[in-house]
This record gives sequence, structure tokens and C-alpha cells, in this order.
Amino acid sequence: MTKLKTREREDRHAPEATLRLKIVQTGEPVLRQPARPLSEKEILSDEIQRLIRDMHETMTDAPGVGLAAPQVGLGIQLAVIEDREDLLKAVSAEELADKERRGVGFHVIANPGITPVGSEKVEFFEGCLSVAGFMAAVARARKVRVECLDELAKPRVIEASGWYARILQHEIDHLNGTLYIDRMHPHSFTTLDNYSRHWKGKPGPK
Repeated sequence: MTKLKTREREDRHAPEATLRLKIVQTGEPVLRQPARPLSEKEILSDEIQRLIRDMHETMTDAPGVGLAAPQVGLGIQLAVIEDREDLLKAVSAEELADKERRGVGFHVIANPGITPVGSEKVEFFEGCLSVAGFMAAVARARKVRVECLDELAKPRVIEASGWYARILQHEIDHLNGTLYIDRMHPHSFTTLDNYSRHWKGKPGPK
């Protein structure tokens, strides 16, 4: 497996603190290539276990709710997910209810397969750490079923709805070489600043 370059930090709270891993941006070929599956032996290896820890730390510091291995330059089917309770404090109760968003504990998905549950789709703005500074409205399945391996290489089935389902779809897209900009409502593409000024709390232009 390709070795990662890490950015060591003296203090995570220092003004000039950097992320543990470098998050690559759109235009990097790895973001457009289908990632390869991992063997059980690879998942349990010291290298992948260290990578999982570094990805968790990088996602937390970014901050984000999901991070896929291609986003840190590795074309392998691995992603970490966590929608922390402290992130929800900045979101209104109305928006949380509208998006069906609630806290999700940290977990790992490897070699995932995803299936929509039902035909219902919902559209909300989303962003991406690899398309920094922008957001767009994306229609995604409201409910999904994911079959994957966890960080111990054990089979896991996840049934999710609402915002959690959106996170899973977004991260699994990364493992297939797809970015949210491939699925976005084109006229909704906006800078973060203009999103805050014009669209925050709204699903997006129709």
C-alpha cells in the first residue's frame, strides 16, 4: 500500500495547527478512480489500523462527518464516519428535524455495498472536504442499506435514513470515484459564503 505523508502537529489547538493527513482536492486522479477492496488481513494490519486512527483525527479536526481513503490519497475501499453531538449544537432544531439528522458514533466501513431502500429521495445542500469552499444541493435516497466490513474485518449491515444515509452515500461515492458535484443540482453550486447568505436552512433551488 502507498505510504502516506503525515503532518505532525505540536498542538491541535494552536492557531497554525495542521491536519494529521493531507486532504487532496478535486483534480487529483485518485478521487476519480474506483478504489480497490481490502482483504481481511489488510484491514487488521498495523498500517491500516494506524491509518484509521489518523483518518479519524483528520476528520475531527477538519471538521467533517466522513472521510474516505481516496481523500487522503489512497485508492482503497475504506472510510470513517462520525456525526458528533457537538456539531449538532450549531444547527437549529427545525433544520435537524427537516434533515432527520442526529448524532452518529464513530465507525469504519470497508468494502461497502449500498442499496437504496424504497424510491424516496430528498434534496439538501452538502459540501465536501475535497471540494473545499463550496456547496450544492444534491438529491439522494432517504433510506439505504449498507453491507460492509468494520475495523475488525467483521461483516456489518447498516440500515440508515435521513442525514446518516446521506453521509454513507457521499462517502461510498468517493470509493467509486464519484464526487457530489457529479450529482448536484447545477444551479445550486455556491461558495460557502453565499450559501450562508442565501440558502442556509433551505433545501436549494428547484
